[in-house]
Amino acid sequence: MAWAIVKRTSFYALVVAIVVIAVFPFYYAILTSFKSGTDLFRITYWPTSLSLGNYTSVLTQGSFIQNLWNSLVVSTLVVCLALLMAVTASYALSRVRFRGRGLLLLTILSVSMFPQIAVLAGLFEVVRFFGLFNTIWALIFSYTIFTLPFTVWVLTTFMRDLPIEIEEAAIVDGATPWVIITKVFMPLMWPALVTTGLLAFIAAWNEFLFALTFTSSNATRTVPVAIALLSGGSQYEIPWGNIMAASVIVTVPLVVLVLIFQRKIISGLTAGGVKG
Repeated sequence: MAWAIVKRTSFYALVVAIVVIAVFPFYYAILTSFKSGTDLFRITYWPTSLSLGNYTSVLTQGSFIQNLWNSLVVSTLVVCLALLMAVTASYALSRVRFRGRGLLLLTILSVSMFPQIAVLAGLFEVVRFFGLFNTIWALIFSYTIFTLPFTVWVLTTFMRDLPIEIEEAAIVDGATPWVIITKVFMPLMWPALVTTGLLAFIAAWNEFLFALTFTSSNATRTVPVAIALLSGGSQYEIPWGNIMAASVIVTVPLVVLVLIFQRKIISGLTAGGVKG
């Protein structure tokens, strides 16, 4: 009995420690975003002042609103394109039998193993060749390339677990492959679609290297680059308050999305884990 209490206490203590370690950086960023002046260099763990000056400065000066809009447009279009192509590709890879299907799936997965820096030079030449440099289409193009392998792999695994009898019944009723995908499979795949879509959105929203390389003006930059360019010369010239305020503004939408779709995310991540 005593050993069970010790185990339970140790487990909850570990959970609390993990939560504190994970949440504390975001909490301290919020705390710092409300500081101003010399308070920024004072280490405190509880609110001592409340100033919205950093948020006002970030939102009214420069092009942060435009950068925020660019990130939203790019991330949304990347998710839409990736899911559209991934759903159709996953149907072919999971339901249509053809030679080399397994090799093709492994090739798709292997693409995601390459680090961004390894393909940056070659991808930059492709972007420049198509005249996409310094446009949001360069980001949409590059992000979709790196997002698609993951979404295809996850949706293919999920679609394989769907009963084949459902598809056979639809074929008997005269449904075409497109009708089967949109009317039969997609309603059953919402957990997987939400999970992969949200992860793709987060990856596109936070991406920095391609955004820094393929854009050169404030009109086309996304928020990660905009935040990085807020820094000044020496450490005393860096506007830490503005940086923290911008970071909070960028992070809050992601937290809200995860909280809204958390049940779908859990269902999508655990789908196929248990077969009945």
